Amino acid sequence: MPNSDLLPSLLYKINENQLALEAAIMELSNWVEQRGAADVADNIRGALVAIDRNEEFINMTLAVMMTPE
Repeated sequence: MPNSDLLPSLLYKINENQLALEAAIMELSNWVEQRGAADVADNIRGALVAIDRNEEFINMTLAVMMTPE
């Protein structure tokens, strides 16, 4: 199998990791907020907006890359 065939699978796994990290960080932001640091929690959630903003494009691109030619 050529290395280029591995790229879509690698990117898919990296995306899965990114989404798992997003979920974990969101849990931490909720925990921080419950302890009275709402401004910190808001900053964390604001930083996570980029993941949400790019998720649809990443999923669409991965689907195209993983479709057999």
